[in-house]
Amino acid sequence: MLAIDPILEQELWWKPLAIVGVKVLIIFVVGLLATMFMVWFERKVVSGMQNRVGPNKAGPYGLLQTLADGIKAFFKETFRPAKSDPLVYKLAPYLMFVPAFVIWAVLPLGGDFSDGKDGTVTIFGEVTRVQLADPQIGILLVLAMSGIAVYGVLLAGWASGSKYPLLGAVRGSAQMISYEAALGLSLAAVLLASGSLSTARIVQTQNDLADWNLITTGVIPFVIFVIAVTAELNRPPFDLVEAEQELVSGFNTEYGGIGFALFFLAEFMNVITMSGIIVTLFLGGPQPIVVGDVNIFGWAGPFMGTLWFVLKLFLFLYMYVWFRATLPRLRYDQLMDLGWKLLIPVSLGWFLLLAALREFSPEGASSDSIRVTVIAIAVGAAAIGLFSLALRVSRRNRDLIDATNPPSNTGAPV
Repeated sequence: MLAIDPILEQELWWKPLAIVGVKVLIIFVVGLLATMFMVWFERKVVSGMQNRVGPNKAGPYGLLQTLADGIKAFFKETFRPAKSDPLVYKLAPYLMFVPAFVIWAVLPLGGDFSDGKDGTVTIFGEVTRVQLADPQIGILLVLAMSGIAVYGVLLAGWASGSKYPLLGAVRGSAQMISYEAALGLSLAAVLLASGSLSTARIVQTQNDLADWNLITTGVIPFVIFVIAVTAELNRPPFDLVEAEQELVSGFNTEYGGIGFALFFLAEFMNVITMSGIIVTLFLGGPQPIVVGDVNIFGWAGPFMGTLWFVLKLFLFLYMYVWFRATLPRLRYDQLMDLGWKLLIPVSLGWFLLLAALREFSPEGASSDSIRVTVIAIAVGAAAIGLFSLALRVSRRNRDLIDATNPPSNTGAPV
């Protein structure tokens, strides 16, 4: 516990405890406000892309529209289906809502990490971090919280006591579990480059633009991580958990009022949370971008890292809204093929390549790196060729079976 925050390494009098309590309150309040802003931001940006106005009545520029919608949802009459499980039905929304806030506790939201510094700051004479906690297993906590969200989807469908939510829950959980593998393998590449599970340490190792894990891991893990996270979040073009043309709303069909509002808040909160994880893992988190000697947020002093984090975060929030406004929804078979047949093999192969380069190229020996890279490319090309051959053989055998066994027309009139 003492390694979580430097402020806990001393006697816990009222000042350290007050600082920790304020950090907890800030994360909770800012998380809720950020979720409200994200709902408004998405509606305004999508409406702009589609040549519409968007919310513009409640408050300036429609900023209070999300607050009005939330108040209406929370004060609606709640109900519970007669055949539902009382406890699990009420618990499921919180299994999606709470993990999003817990993940924020381990993300560095600021601090000075430049020149190898550890990111600590001094507040009222106390040394602490601009994050709630920095456990040595921070990334494992992120993965654990991401996995708990799957239980929220599955249990919500099962506890509703209806076949339609159950079918939607099975479909959604299969999607989320499938992309967890690719997400974990791409994350393993970051851990290999950083050498630590601590989020603060991962940010500390990305001291310069050239040291960002986006570059040191070869971009491929970053692309795979973004795609896998998009599928985990059920965001377009992977929003098949609530495919309106095929399902009756999905796993949350039987929810209304505050239960549905919690699912809705969790969806948008997770977009912000996962964007923060991407920034932390691949783009240096609060690390500044310095071109020459120019740092546009140098005037902010101790808040410089936080401003850089927010700026990078906005880039990904806009990216996800852009995805929603432009990309068509995939078919479910295309979704599963992408995850199992492309993302998992590529992420595994790339991780093995990075591990081989790290093992056989100590001290940056270029000749060994080139040799290992050539061998890896050859092995990868052979694997892709064998995989393509297996798919062609499978299709040919299927076509032969279909040709020799034509479908019977038993339902046709005689």
